[in-house]
Amino acid sequence: MLRQIIGQAKKHPSLIPLFLFIGAGGTGAALYVMHLALFNPDVSWDRKNNPEPWNKLGPNDQYKLLSECILPHQPKANANRT
Repeated sequence: MLRQIIGQAKKHPSLIPLFLFIGAGGTGAALYVMHLALFNPDVSWDRKNNPEPWNKLGPNDQYKLLSECILPHQPKANANRT
């Protein structure tokens, strides 16, 4: 398959940036999935020695990227409009 990509790149040099961006995107996606699998506290690879790794997180540790929590005492923006 790599030989075919190189052959196409030699015949059509304008395809080289396309191959580079697709390769970079695939590599980035694979690295992101590996990062999630290795460093996410919700994933436990060793159940015997560390069955609940999320319990070891302190109150100052960040483990969520985004929290869209609406507190009950906050009024909605359009609640008073009629």
